[in-house]
Amino acid sequence: MPPLEALAAAFGLANSLLLARRSVWNFPFGLVMVSLYAVVFLEARLFSAVLLQGFFIATQVWGWREWQQVAGRDDKVPVSGLSSRARLGAAAATLALALLLGLITSHFTTAAAPFLDAGNTSLSITAQLLTMARRVEAWPLWVVVNAVSVALYASQGLWIPTALYCVFLVLALRIWQLWRRAA
Repeated sequence: MPPLEALAAAFGLANSLLLARRSVWNFPFGLVMVSLYAVVFLEARLFSAVLLQGFFIATQVWGWREWQQVAGRDDKVPVSGLSSRARLGAAAATLALALLLGLITSHFTTAAAPFLDAGNTSLSITAQLLTMARRVEAWPLWVVVNAVSVALYASQGLWIPTALYCVFLVLALRIWQLWRRAA
């Protein structure tokens, strides 16, 4: 499986670099990356992560369409922040989903790390929705997701995704800074 992981990683890096520029062209690269990672994570028995890739496929398509509608001539999109109330709602929904997924996968599957995987999946869903909505608050969540992903994927011997998520962690910190400045 390492060649598949390497190919997914290459598409993931391109996706992130284009996200840093707020470019609508990040989406085709993201679509390929998440499709490939669905296969990788299925083999590793990270079932919440597999489901997450399906969610990412749908949001990549949705985001591509949405961002194209607001992109400027330079293919960049505007970004903004959330209200305090929206932040609280996002946090509550993320926690509830994490608990639900963790309970389901711990009781009904042979998941390798049910609660860690479920928590990371829930944070990823929230971060992805905020990214699609062009909200700056997506990026501190991506920082956490990437840090947890490094530990999770390393624990499963997925070394290429582990290395990729180390890079994603650094990129998320930088993108957070760039998006804050742009907002």
